[in-house]
Amino acid sequence: MTDYIVRATAAGNQIRAFAATTKDTVEAARQAHNTSPVATAALGRLLTAGTMMGSMMKNESDLLTLQIQCDGPIGGLTVTADNQGRVKGYVNNPEVLIHANAKGKLDVAEALGLGILNVIKDMGLKEPYVGQTILHTSEIAEDLTYYFATSEQIPSSVGLGVLMNKDNTVRQAGGFIVQVMPFVEDAVVDRLEENIKKIDSVTAMLDRGYTPEQILQEVLQGMDVEFTDQMPAEFYCNCSKERVERALISIGRKELQSLISEGKEVEMNCHFCNRNYTFSIEELKELLKKANR
Repeated sequence: MTDYIVRATAAGNQIRAFAATTKDTVEAARQAHNTSPVATAALGRLLTAGTMMGSMMKNESDLLTLQIQCDGPIGGLTVTADNQGRVKGYVNNPEVLIHANAKGKLDVAEALGLGILNVIKDMGLKEPYVGQTILHTSEIAEDLTYYFATSEQIPSSVGLGVLMNKDNTVRQAGGFIVQVMPFVEDAVVDRLEENIKKIDSVTAMLDRGYTPEQILQEVLQGMDVEFTDQMPAEFYCNCSKERVERALISIGRKELQSLISEGKEVEMNCHFCNRNYTFSIEELKELLKKANR
């Protein structure tokens, strides 16, 4: 398993934790969208969070969407994930270029600027659950930490990171989410806070060869970590020509006839994986027949 998520408990089930390595997932997204380094870092962080948060959902049909609406030059990001480690996403402006910050790091916060984080969970109910928080730091991990505390009332610590090579490919990517249960003892919280103060960044640990299991052992040192399961993570888009056909049929006969009348083939693009689907005039005429049924 190259990219994967691991789930664990600690301190006698007073803590639940998730960690992931997502280098190939983020690199696949970079290649699909031809993202700049800072766009890759921002999207990679959100994709990594999406894989872990998606794995928290119970049913195969459940879908998680993380959406950042912001006023920075990146223009916003959208990621969706299921509970099987499959994730996809895009940035509104994949070519955004920003100078490094004072620490010489990719300045994701500057790329995002001010904005809002939306967390949407479609669990097959009449209406999806929607949680929302403002971007406090625009570093994504800290904003998700704040989201969990305020919208879901689950004290959490989120760490996310993407490290780039000089040729702008992805060198490392991954993250962790650690959450305390309502019955947690004060001593456990104190130990966790001390551990988090001491640990290196996610990318530093990954670059030293740490696995997701070893990352959680660092974060949860001295807390009797028990690993419960792991699952693969991947950049995966379920778009297909058939799905695009159904979307074209749904626009109605009048719109389809208008496209046919223009006398040009139509190209449709999937935002999530950047794949293009081309429809000839003859194919559009066939779709029109289906729309008439």
